[in-house]
Amino acid sequence: MESKLRIIAGKWRSRQLAFEESLGLRPTPARTRETLFNWLQQDVARSQCLDLFAGSGALGFEAASRDADSVTMVEENANACRLIKQNIDKLSAQQVNIVKSDVFKFLVADASPFNLVFLDPPFTQGLAQQTCHWLEDKGWLTVQAKIYIEVESRLVLDDMPENWHCLKNKKAGQVAYYLFQRN
Repeated sequence: MESKLRIIAGKWRSRQLAFEESLGLRPTPARTRETLFNWLQQDVARSQCLDLFAGSGALGFEAASRDADSVTMVEENANACRLIKQNIDKLSAQQVNIVKSDVFKFLVADASPFNLVFLDPPFTQGLAQQTCHWLEDKGWLTVQAKIYIEVESRLVLDDMPENWHCLKNKKAGQVAYYLFQRN
């Protein structure tokens, strides 16, 4: 079943995007996206973004709408990828690329450093911290990259890369979200 979400700001402001309603897919709510992009307002334009576990593509499309130079979305679900591709075509979003892949298979490939990463893995599967270590250890981050992480509120992020510093964090209902910077 398809649903819609709305881009908050930028050149595609108020445009609606289709996404796949499926078990475990939780598009980042508009209020959370607004808070995140307020935190990142100086960092999005001209950035190289990586959106892991892209799902609906909400975070990546929001970054592209706000002038990110490139957005690479990684998603394993074929229907989600199909809808992201349709949204790329609908918006003529040439700076957005969708990769149909398991995130960990993607991360073992040759790394290309990104300065902005969105990480919103399925809840209760223990993927967040492992993904963070792979990003760090396999060369996917620029020197002062910023990493947004969205997880279930009861998860304690206690095993993060040592050189990452938490800049901001908030909780909203069942969701906790964090902005880290690599130092």
